[in-house]
Amino acid sequence: MKREQLAIFDGQYVRDHLSYPDCIRVVRDAMEALSASTTRQLLRTMIPLGSGRTFAQMPGALGEREMFGAKMISVFADPSSPGLRRHRGVVLLFEPDEGEPVAIADAEEITHIRTAAATAVATDALARADARTLLIVGTGGQARTHLRALPLVRDFDRVHIWGRSFDKAVSLAAEFAAIGAEAVSDLEAATSRADVICTLTTSAEPVILGAWLRPGTHVNLVGSSGPGPVEADNALVAMSRYIADSRASALDAAAEFLVAKQAGVVTDDHIVAEIGEVLLGRVPGRRSADEITLYKSLGHAVQDLAVAAHLYRSSLS
Repeated sequence: MKREQLAIFDGQYVRDHLSYPDCIRVVRDAMEALSASTTRQLLRTMIPLGSGRTFAQMPGALGEREMFGAKMISVFADPSSPGLRRHRGVVLLFEPDEGEPVAIADAEEITHIRTAAATAVATDALARADARTLLIVGTGGQARTHLRALPLVRDFDRVHIWGRSFDKAVSLAAEFAAIGAEAVSDLEAATSRADVICTLTTSAEPVILGAWLRPGTHVNLVGSSGPGPVEADNALVAMSRYIADSRASALDAAAEFLVAKQAGVVTDDHIVAEIGEVLLGRVPGRRSADEITLYKSLGHAVQDLAVAAHLYRSSLS
């Protein structure tokens, strides 16, 4: 069944119709399919347009007889907020029977929600079952979506937020007072107390150091999505059980891993699995209570397409 006209899902529609539990389920299925090789996709291509300006394309197909399409976005620095970037664009969805375009969805809102959902999927698979303290590093839009998604997979009784601006951290914590969020100013101390850490920054240099972590911590590196900016040091990369959303993407664009590899600290074999392989039971995730696990999020076309397909199918009912 198809609409008679091209469906347009703007940002407000995505926010209103894409629930976090549904998105977590959709992304989990998509990452399993990616690692099972039932999807088809290419590495993203990025066209530099000058300082702080990039155009990126991420094509893919959810299966041989499934929806296909592409995410196309501009990644521009926000001149009013140095260090912040906006991801504006669309997800274009085609149906598999006649190859007809059926939907265009706001990519910025899908990216915000599905990235947090993917982190939640990885945290559910890799964090200790008794994880109780969450640390969010960053105060932007991704911090907000992660604060909505992560409590769906673990019962946190302490939620700490750190930002370069303490005032912004205080303001964000006030928004999430219902889950007990509080701002912290000492990042090293907060890191040493955390069970789950999510880095959601645009920092060019490490904000989290391996020496700060306690045994059993799970780390989600989310902020850096290409070569260059790093959020964690080589020691953290080397000491962790390193799991990526996509092995091919990590080898191409996972900044923290590439820096550690260039320094001779790790080799390609340090990427022990894709998260989909863990979800499918092909590779163990966490192997002990004291192991430090790391999930590197780069984002993937199959996540965006799966979410857009979910929105489209839901709109038909």
